[in-house]
Amino acid sequence: MTFDKIYQYNFPTTIRFGAGAVNELGDYLIKNNLSKPLVVTDPNVAQLGFFKTIIQDLQKKNIAVEVFYDIHKNPVKSDVYKGTDAFDQTKRDSIIGIGGGAALDVARAIVLRVNHREDLFKYDDLVGGDVFVTNDVPHFITIPTTAGTGSEVGRSAIIADDITHQKKILFSPKLLAKIIFADPNLTLELPSFITAATGMDALTHNMEAYLAKMPHPLCEGIALEGIALISQSLEIAVNKPDLESRSKMLIASLMGAVAFQKGLGVVHSLAHPLSSLLDTHHGLANAINIPYGMEFNIAGCEEKFKRIAATLGLKDQTGQSVVNYLFDLNSKINIPHKLSSIGVKLEHIETLADLAVADFAHPNNPKPVSREDFKQLYLKAL
Repeated sequence: MTFDKIYQYNFPTTIRFGAGAVNELGDYLIKNNLSKPLVVTDPNVAQLGFFKTIIQDLQKKNIAVEVFYDIHKNPVKSDVYKGTDAFDQTKRDSIIGIGGGAALDVARAIVLRVNHREDLFKYDDLVGGDVFVTNDVPHFITIPTTAGTGSEVGRSAIIADDITHQKKILFSPKLLAKIIFADPNLTLELPSFITAATGMDALTHNMEAYLAKMPHPLCEGIALEGIALISQSLEIAVNKPDLESRSKMLIASLMGAVAFQKGLGVVHSLAHPLSSLLDTHHGLANAINIPYGMEFNIAGCEEKFKRIAATLGLKDQTGQSVVNYLFDLNSKINIPHKLSSIGVKLEHIETLADLAVADFAHPNNPKPVSREDFKQLYLKAL
C-alpha cells in the first residue's frame, strides 16, 4: 500500500482514504444536491489553516456553509441542543462533522436530534432507547482530524449529562455517515501530545476489542492488524511524523472503531470517570490506565496475550511483556505513568470507583470487574 494515493473501502459505509481525499468533499455535495451543510467542529480545529481552507473551497463552489463549534472537549447534552438550534435557524440540508471524537460525537447527536425532538437521553442505547430512533436523519458526512477515536466510522455518540456528568450512548445504524473522507494530511500538523494521546486511544480500542468476551472473529482479526499498524507507526508519528506514519495511524484508528463493535473493557471504564469528573482528555486517560488494565486481564487470557505479544513482535510472548511494552511506549511518547501527574488525588478515588463500576464498558471485559477492583486499580495507577 502506498500513501500518496486515494483508496476506497466499503465497510459498510463508503470510506475515501488517502492524502487529498478531503478535496473531493465539494464535488460530492454538489453531486448529492446538498448546498447548505452545517459543519460541526471544535473551537481548536475551527482556527486551523486546513479547516479554513476546506470552508473556503466549499464557498468557492457556491456551497453556503454554516460552522458550529461551541462544544466542550468532553461533549454534553447542551452542546447538541445548541447545534440543533443552529441547524434549524439557518435551514441546513446536511451535516458534516470535522474533527476528533468530541466534534464527531456532537455532529452525530445533532443528526439524531434534527428529527427526534424528545429528550435526547430518551434515545440512550443503554436503556433500550435505540428503538425510538425511527425517523429519517439528515445526510451525514464525517472527516476525522485525529487518529484516535475512530468516530468517523461509528454508529453511536457518547454524550454526558451536563449536571451528573454520566455518559450516555446514542446509537442507531441510521447514524452511520453516508461517506467518510479520511485524509491523513489533516493529521500532519497535530501537536505531538494530541498525536500521542489519541494514538493510545486507538491502541486501547484495538486491544480491548480483541480481548472483549463477546466472540466476534471478524473484529478480532481487524483489531490485531490495528495493533500491528500502531506498533509500527505511533512512536514515529509522535516524534518524527511523516505521511506513512500518519496514514498508518489513521487507518488503525478507523479499524479500532470497527473492532470495538465487539465491546470494550476495564480500561475504558477506568478512563471515562476521569473525563467526566476531572475533564481529562479521553485518550490521555486511556493511555495512563491501559498498562494497569491489561495487567488485570492477564489471568485467564494468557493465550490471547500471547497473540498480542506476537503481533507486537515481542521476544517474550507473555502478558507481562505486553504490559512492559505499554509502559515503555508511554515513556517514548511522553505519556506519564501515574494518575497523580494529571491531577488525580487520593480523595478522588472513591468517587472514581463509583463512576467506573457504573460505566457501560466493563461488562464486556473478559473477566468481571468489581468496585473494589476499580478502586485498587486507581490506587495502583495513582
